[in-house]
This record gives sequence, structure tokens and C-alpha cells, in this order.
Amino acid sequence: MGLPYYEVDVPITYTAQPGQRGMHVFTGAAESRSAAVQAAHEVYDAAHAAQQAGLEIPGPRPDGWGARGYRPGWEPDWLGATAGRWNDPYSWLRATGDGDGDIEL
Repeated sequence: MGLPYYEVDVPITYTAQPGQRGMHVFTGAAESRSAAVQAAHEVYDAAHAAQQAGLEIPGPRPDGWGARGYRPGWEPDWLGATAGRWNDPYSWLRATGDGDGDIEL
């Protein structure tokens, strides 16, 4: 069995307008919460470096961690980052079994 998937939520602030806030969300496989935050930080740093160099954002790593983009001007608060086991929001759905593909909620 592989490593569990984690979600890392990193608060961000827009430096040009500090009242604007948001969240970067990363997911991937890790051994622990701290390893998940470290992996998220690594892929964020790689995306930042690529953007600064005028290169394409790297694709996901084999462990699933990656950044789909980079938002210049938004500063992450890594000390405020939280991590926890990722749960598929659709895992509680089940097919009705009537063959037409409907989902019973």
C-alpha cells in the first residue's frame, strides 16, 4: 500500500493589497503532515523559480505533488500552513445500480 495523500492549505496575501487573502491548496503522497508541508513548499519554490526564469511550471512529481500555476504578488504564509489527510469529496457517492449512470446522494 502506498503513502497516504495529504492536503496542505497555505494562506496567501496579495502584497499590493494586503486586505486580499486567499489559499493555495496542494495535495500529494507523504509520510506525515510535516513531510506534506515540506513537499508543498518544495513544489511552490520550484514553480516560483520557473516563473522567475521564464520557464514553464514543472509538472507533478512522481509522489503527486505539483503546482499548476504561480500567482505573482501573492505571498504564502508557510508558518500558517495546515496539513491533514486528504479525503476524496466524492468517495461517499454510490451508483444506484439502475445502469443509467445516475448517482444517488
